[in-house]
Amino acid sequence: MLTRIVRSAQVARSAMPAAAAVISRGYAADGASALEFRFDGKRAVVTGAGKGIGYDACVALTKAGAEVIAVTRTQADLDLLMEECGDAIIPALVDISDVEHTTAVLEAAGDIDLVVNNAGIASLQPFLETTTTDFDQVMAINLRAALVVSQIAARNMIARGVSGSIVNVSSQASKVGLVDHASYCASKGALDQLSRVMAVELGPQKIRTNCVNPTVVLTAMGRLAWSDPVKAEPMLSRIPVGRFAETEDVVNAILFLLSEDKSGMCNGVCLPIDGGFLTT
Repeated sequence: MLTRIVRSAQVARSAMPAAAAVISRGYAADGASALEFRFDGKRAVVTGAGKGIGYDACVALTKAGAEVIAVTRTQADLDLLMEECGDAIIPALVDISDVEHTTAVLEAAGDIDLVVNNAGIASLQPFLETTTTDFDQVMAINLRAALVVSQIAARNMIARGVSGSIVNVSSQASKVGLVDHASYCASKGALDQLSRVMAVELGPQKIRTNCVNPTVVLTAMGRLAWSDPVKAEPMLSRIPVGRFAETEDVVNAILFLLSEDKSGMCNGVCLPIDGGFLTT
């Protein structure tokens, strides 16, 4: 029986049209990568859009044809984005921790098809010195903002009867305990769980929700924070590929998870971008 199945599969592959066979290997019939992402006609919301992963995600999405509602609290960052990306950027000058202002701005911004909840902060304190003020601030930005933005976007998608995709930028810190990261680890662990609930509840509405969980990312701030070899070595020694992530590593994963035609069966995934850290 097994031999018959294998032979049937071989016959099916031999009968497959050449173009289809090429696409199945990851390349389109014209030789271009089948993983080229296009979001023409789509509108995305990206929070934390002013720097690092958020900024690069905005640039990548606009290059792929999307309009981007760029959410940041810094006008200078919006100016840079608009200079680089032109009219494809819809500026949203918002403190994401302000629920009423965030809601008013995004509801007025119009249709939303894609969401990247990237805004995040870290308040590094030993557990016994973690204050409720700092804890609440981290939760407001890393967790509550993702809830609020996703609710606004999902209601818009459902009202229009369209499919959509939400990607929450979490962290490997959601999976392991890190010294001085009580608030941050708690917020990212909760974000993973929120994403799973969203996947279950919004999936029937054709709205997918996934996470990316990067290790240390070498944004401008990340390079400064991890430039000391003494600090970096213990972390690097646990990453089998021997390096930290670049923003491109994370943005490529975000684009993949946003893309309906590339990742349409990915829902509720928490994707490590960690070079194998979690396997060690």
